Amino acid sequence: MRQRSILRAFRNASDSLKSSKSHVRCISLSCKQKYERSPETKRHLKWSYCHGACDLPMIADTVSEALLKTVEATPDTECLVFCEDGIRTTFQEFLQEVDKMAAGLHNLGFRKGDRVGIWGPSTLEWVVTQFATARIGAILVNINPAYQTKEAEFAISKTQLKGIVSAANYKTQDYYKMLTDIAPEIATASPGQLKCKSLPNLTNVIMMGADKHPGTMSYADILSVGSSKDVAEVQNISRSLDCDDPINIQFTSGTTGNPKGATLTHHNIVNNMRFIGRRMGFEDYHHRVACQVPLYHCFGMVGGTLGMAVYGATMVFPCAGYDPLATLKALDAEKVDTVYGTPTMYIDMMSHPNREKYNYEKLQKGIMAGSPCPAEVVQKFESVFDCKVTVAYGTTENSPVTFMNFMNDPDDIRTTTVGMPASYTEVKIVDDTGSIVPVNTPGEMWIRGYCVMNGYWEAEDKTAEAITPEGWYKTGDLATLNELGYGRIVGRTKDMIIRGGENIYPAEVEDFLHTHEKIDNVQVFGVPDKRLGEEVAAWISLKENCTATPQEIKDFCKGKLTHFKIPQHIKFVTEFPLTVTRKIQKFKMREDYSKELGLED
Repeated sequence: MRQRSILRAFRNASDSLKSSKSHVRCISLSCKQKYERSPETKRHLKWSYCHGACDLPMIADTVSEALLKTVEATPDTECLVFCEDGIRTTFQEFLQEVDKMAAGLHNLGFRKGDRVGIWGPSTLEWVVTQFATARIGAILVNINPAYQTKEAEFAISKTQLKGIVSAANYKTQDYYKMLTDIAPEIATASPGQLKCKSLPNLTNVIMMGADKHPGTMSYADILSVGSSKDVAEVQNISRSLDCDDPINIQFTSGTTGNPKGATLTHHNIVNNMRFIGRRMGFEDYHHRVACQVPLYHCFGMVGGTLGMAVYGATMVFPCAGYDPLATLKALDAEKVDTVYGTPTMYIDMMSHPNREKYNYEKLQKGIMAGSPCPAEVVQKFESVFDCKVTVAYGTTENSPVTFMNFMNDPDDIRTTTVGMPASYTEVKIVDDTGSIVPVNTPGEMWIRGYCVMNGYWEAEDKTAEAITPEGWYKTGDLATLNELGYGRIVGRTKDMIIRGGENIYPAEVEDFLHTHEKIDNVQVFGVPDKRLGEEVAAWISLKENCTATPQEIKDFCKGKLTHFKIPQHIKFVTEFPLTVTRKIQKFKMREDYSKELGLED
């Protein structure tokens, strides 16, 4: 793994905070607001390099230490609500279950550095496993709940899991069957003593739920096997952990080849949440957050559960998976003041036919992230729900947030940009040679700072491709930086359309088309063209009870978009191909539409 020394001296200077209560905790409504305000800067950049300044120091807390400090400060505060399961737990109750789980894992032989997989939707068991593994220094491996057999087998094999905690099933997913397809020995093994030829490191399969499954231990079993000696050992181990230890592996959802396992440390994710919360005003009062993004994803696991651990926020999970109606109900019933979601989720909430049946008077703000966030969507949501939304940008490899708006940014800036670089984060926009480009010039965004991952698990070659010797992570995203340091994402390097030598950024065309009164959502991408190389295509979903024709859309664009940016191929759809995190799969649209149009590369 890559040596990381950036800001080490500064971080060590803050180690004294580890035993202090002086770092941020949730406080009363009457307190003075402490959210990070947009700097009144006279900065006038000429070149696309900028860094995020901040008066809040980084901390050297591990995930476990962050949780313990919050439990000590607010033991009786509600920390988790799982609406679908009717589960509520306070911080003290949650820590007790975490320690039972950690003691059970320790009793079974799990030690620091062992990899433990977690496979399933958003449930209490998922969160308990996250913090229990952190208590003993085991590395949690997030497995996408939508993975099929081959994908899961790759993740288990690549990380050499010693154990896996899995849901039994969810929707059409039968996780136990898939596990026995991967490792047939499970069905006849003694629980906790699995010996699998193809997966020699895997010794324990732990199933959530009340049903018994041959060859496995139940989640309830693990909570009961730990002894008082194990509990004491867990506490000793927890105190011995270092913030630079790897604690989490998250697989990137690559579109070609096998996914890569981004390896993150305590220091990466604890501090990233610290600075997310600062810009959101989590210090101002006790927040109740509707977390409709999945836990296996960095947005849910860092912004969600670590928001609970670092700031003492109450995290409300509307359902185990994703359902916009469940979110709308939770906003009302749980008096939620903050909501997380991808742009698609916000669109779904706005367009839901039952939206007006519920009360959202407590809702004050939200974070929109996960994919490009059209200004029109942000502005419309704020109007419909009477709240303020901040856009965040990041990648799994960067823990994840590297850009974020300030809550007091002017509306036009807050809704049309991804904000300024996050605290202690350097950003530069470069051309094909790696040279910094002038401001307002598109190029690839590179990131450097405490947030950059250790590397891709057991993939030094892929790590070297992604991170330069100087520590810059190449995001693959096309972006611009303006004179004040605010960023805009204009697309992916591989999504950029090159039509007859002209570079076209899909996000620009999408932002414009979102201003059409009939359009609910739109995705722009390139399809092959024999003469021009590529031509612009658009898939469009219309608002309820609206109709339109391709020519109508083209006429709307004429005189407002440069002629070569106007989509020539337009298809009206009711849905888009999505990942489990509700991210649009443009590569899938390109493949399917190219075949449908009879086009070839």
